[in-house]
Amino acid sequence: MDRFDEMHVFIRIVETRSFRRTAETLGLPRSTVSEVIKRIETRLGVRLLDRTTRVVVPTLDGEAWHRRCLDIVADVETAEAAFKGGSVRGRLRVDVHGTLARHFLLPGLPDFLATHPDLDFVLSEGDRLVDLVREGVDCVVRVGEPADSDLIVRRLGALPEAVVAAPEYFARHGIPQTPDDLDGHRIVAFLSTSTGAPLDLAFTFNGKEVTRALPASLTTTGAETMVEAARRGLGLVQVPRYHLGADIAAGRLVEVLADHAPAPSPIVALYPRDRQLSPRLRVFIDWLADQPFGSQPFAG
Repeated sequence: MDRFDEMHVFIRIVETRSFRRTAETLGLPRSTVSEVIKRIETRLGVRLLDRTTRVVVPTLDGEAWHRRCLDIVADVETAEAAFKGGSVRGRLRVDVHGTLARHFLLPGLPDFLATHPDLDFVLSEGDRLVDLVREGVDCVVRVGEPADSDLIVRRLGALPEAVVAAPEYFARHGIPQTPDDLDGHRIVAFLSTSTGAPLDLAFTFNGKEVTRALPASLTTTGAETMVEAARRGLGLVQVPRYHLGADIAAGRLVEVLADHAPAPSPIVALYPRDRQLSPRLRVFIDWLADQPFGSQPFAG
């Protein structure tokens, strides 16, 4: 095994946090994986990994070496791709909120994977903050303006939102005409996993962005659960419109305060500010930018 192959082994260990899973995915004996790390650490004169009975994590030196390995591997892949007509291969891990993946990524994903059959594509679902380098993630797709970050931000689109509830809910509580009419109403609230707090309703009122904090009948981390709760009359919900097309058309949910809708929420891709993108991440980002994020306001 040459040094380039050893880099691949080390990168996979950092990604999987496991000698056993690395050995399984690379088709190597576990003893070989251990010997590779010993050789690298002896050659560099530093400890790269902290090992416990449950997980393997890189040291600070290990994180620095991991970044250098990624750069070197990306350079080689770019050079090879130039002679292979742009063929890309290798593992690409992307983390996307589940509903975004199902509505906007999965419809076009079969064509993307057919175009790049040598990609090992891993799609994880979530909306928490992700340490891309530490967790071995190439790219995340999120809703909302990102906090200050060293990551590159690629804006993909924007999601208009709507406030809806079931007809029987409005029969009990009345139909608000402005945000000032919301006293006495209840909501199904979205619990932000990044802040740990439920989100208030947001509106544009008299030319300004305003929020309204209302008592919640239910608080959840799932937008689809919010919509189902609204169907069952538990309160007002504010979610992206793409969740609501069939329900609004069938009269199961009724939109209110449309004239006071907040600014659409941006959808962004975040990825490391590397000196040079790997070919597999570059083709994915280019493909991602062509997907119809936010362009279907009432897609069911």
